Amino acid sequence: MAGRWAEIHRASLDCVHCGLCLETCPTYRETGREISSPRGRIYLMRGVAEGRIEFAEKVAEEAYLCLGCRACETACPSGVRFGAMLERTRAEVEDASLRRGLARRLERWALRGLVAHPRRLHFAFDVLALVQRARLDRLVRPLLPRSLRQMHALLPTVPPRSERLALPELVPAEGERRGRVGFFAGCVASELFGAVNAATLRVLARNGYEVVVPRDQSCCGALHAHAGDEEAAHGLARRNARAFLEAGVSFVIVNSAGCGAAMRDAGDWLGAEGVDFAGRVRDICEFLEEQGPRPFTGRIDAGVCYDDPCHLVHGQRVRDAPRRLLARIPGLTLRPHDDPASCCGAAGIYNLTHREMSQAILARKLRSLAAADPDIIATGNPGCLMQLRAGARAEGLRASIVHPIELLDRASSR
Repeated sequence: MAGRWAEIHRASLDCVHCGLCLETCPTYRETGREISSPRGRIYLMRGVAEGRIEFAEKVAEEAYLCLGCRACETACPSGVRFGAMLERTRAEVEDASLRRGLARRLERWALRGLVAHPRRLHFAFDVLALVQRARLDRLVRPLLPRSLRQMHALLPTVPPRSERLALPELVPAEGERRGRVGFFAGCVASELFGAVNAATLRVLARNGYEVVVPRDQSCCGALHAHAGDEEAAHGLARRNARAFLEAGVSFVIVNSAGCGAAMRDAGDWLGAEGVDFAGRVRDICEFLEEQGPRPFTGRIDAGVCYDDPCHLVHGQRVRDAPRRLLARIPGLTLRPHDDPASCCGAAGIYNLTHREMSQAILARKLRSLAAADPDIIATGNPGCLMQLRAGARAEGLRASIVHPIELLDRASSR
């Protein structure tokens, strides 16, 4: 036993089979199958590592049916690092070519050939914006296969080009300068959530921080890691580590939960360089709460449900900071709901590759949010924003879905 399987086996021995993870697992909650639970998947991984179970399609199927939400890590009393085990297993699945077909080839091409290259990605969104403005997508939609029609329903309108321009390399602090930080802009987030990035920069500047946006930063590599492409994920992480460390910033601020979790994993991926980089990464709400925000000058009269992104609450263990910040906004009332820390079913591109399971998981989330009936739903991850917006629109929920930083921006504007 060597390489990844040795690492997977060592990690699997921490599992004491207590079963506390079962009811936190989205796929177990939907199927009731032990094999589709963290404990069941660890049994499969250990069995393959020990040579008792054949490394075949069933193992690959369960490795990718998992959403990688890491809720099991929060529930686990033994500290099993299931997310790292899962990504190593998926890398072995890819090396063994256990996933085949056109969909897998398209996924790999999109992640390596498009998402990881900002100029190509920007051009692709330019084309998509033209198609949407000409309403060609709506004309073609009835002719598409059912799976592609479902994908189209998830796609938001591409923002105007003015919101998709490159961010300034340096944003000066307002008032007394409190520090110098870096900002991670993201890949798809830069194209679809430019307004969220701009709001993040404004809030940091208003709180006294000079913000550096390194030009040579890249995609975080999260989607590549989730897809078993370890080489690409680690290469992108190394590029980001060097870009931000060379920028001489004390902290690296991230407004995407999935990106932040991947960047913090760089400590495991890259050695000493990665440990230094990962130690500087902070979610925007976590950072503002740690440092103490300046008083809010605006008011938002609304009931707000905050919904935890999995890779923030489970991957980064940031739960209370966003709630505490939102609670400080004059007029804003936080409304609890019954299922805030469970997955919404987005999980990177899971809502594209496992549509049926994703929708079942989303339906459970939407029932909880509908019962609370908020004016606004806030969540801190691009994939979750898209998933919840599409689901809320389909179910007729009246709430708007926003990133918490957009509310903090509104409350701090002059």
